[in-house]
Amino acid sequence: MPAAVIALGVRSGRLDSHHIVDRARRTGPLLAAAAAVLVALALLILLGAPTLLVATVTAMLIALGVTVPITLRWKISFHAAVSAGTVVVLTDVLPAWPAALAGGAVVALVCWARVRLTHHTAAQVVAGAVVGTLTTWATLAAFGVW
Repeated sequence: MPAAVIALGVRSGRLDSHHIVDRARRTGPLLAAAAAVLVALALLILLGAPTLLVATVTAMLIALGVTVPITLRWKISFHAAVSAGTVVVLTDVLPAWPAALAGGAVVALVCWARVRLTHHTAAQVVAGAVVGTLTTWATLAAFGVW
């Protein structure tokens, strides 16, 4: 859903590119992302999805709640946040240390690529990774998944 909103915005000329460089134009696509996560979460709860899945989608929503206000003023890395949060979930469902080591390498690669492409600074990717890790870990702990 959010990708479709962005693609339509670029096609119509309302958005400069899929990177949405103009911060003032980010609000609509970010609200669409939050709405899509809310709808998914409601469906998961109504359909009786497993606790880990509900907790993971809740973590996505909380991470959006933290990163969206930040990115409206400073371009925190969503890529780093999502990849780091994913590693936290994987350490719960796979053997923890191998998942953490392999996942940490992937997160480092994602962060390096975002900086190398000049889409973010090192501080922006580190902040994104920290937000993704902490919000996911705290959410899974609050749900008692760990």
